[in-house]
Order: sequence, then C-alpha cells, then structure tokens
Amino acid sequence: MLKKISVLFGLTETEIKVLLFLLSTFILGFGYKTLFFYNDQSNVKNFDYSEEDSIFFSAGNEFDTSGMYNETEKSVDYKQEVLDFNESNFTESNTRQTPEENSININSARLEDLILLPGIGVNTAKRILELRETRGGFKRVNELLDVKGIGEVKLDKIKKYIFIE
Repeated sequence: MLKKISVLFGLTETEIKVLLFLLSTFILGFGYKTLFFYNDQSNVKNFDYSEEDSIFFSAGNEFDTSGMYNETEKSVDYKQEVLDFNESNFTESNTRQTPEENSININSARLEDLILLPGIGVNTAKRILELRETRGGFKRVNELLDVKGIGEVKLDKIKKYIFIE
C-alpha cells in the first residue's frame, strides 16, 4: 500500500512513513489535549482595573518630572569629551615642515635633511645614503630613480627641493 501511495504522490516510502508518523502524532496530541485538558472558563478570574486607571490618570497632571533626564537641558560637546580622554594635543600640528626650494644638496645631505623631503621616510633616506656611498655621489637628479621606493611621481615632488653640487 505504501508503494502505491508513494507512486501516487511522487514520494519515497521513507518520506511517506515520516509524514504518516507526524500526522498520527499530531492527531493523537490534539485528541489528548481536547479530552483531558479542557479548560473551564469559570475558573478564570476577571479583574476590573478601572479604579487603578482613574487614580493613575487623575495623578497624571501632578507627576513631577524634575528628577528625570531631559535631553534638551544638557547639551554636551561630544567631540570635546572624546578629546579630553586623549593625552595627545591635537591642536599642535604634527606635519613636517618642507625645506626651501633648492636647499638640500643630495651629495652632502645627512639623514635628517633627507627626511624633511616630502614622501621620504627614514628607510628611503637610508637607501639614498647607501646608493650615494656605493656610487661615490650623484651626478644627476634622475639617478634617484634607482633607489627603491622612489618613482617618477615621488621624484617630481622632491626635485624642486634638491640640487647636486
């Protein structure tokens, strides 16, 4: 009989067995509940809240809200509060000062001088010094393109600050 039902509905025999189990469990549970747990509505107590409601609404005009939080009274500069927790001083500028034009001779510049150039950090400045030592100095500004970390764009940014002597 299960084979006929499974062919009729296009389900496997196992799926039919599972559906029959679920259906029978549902029917037995519903029958058990209706037979043995019939709730008698006479045991339910009804309470009249009208007296408490009238007291609440009559006192509504006398309710004191002075102790409650009022958002309009307190206006806080939240940015200032966040900055108060930080020990750094954000008013001071941490930007490096760029040198004057044609002020750094790359054949005699120190590490501290090279770091002042825009886009040149400590590592790139060290690489410039190493290349300068191996070559015995630079003859042209474009030789800086051989330094790892310096490309055409960065060289264009620093060209106006450097010279070769």
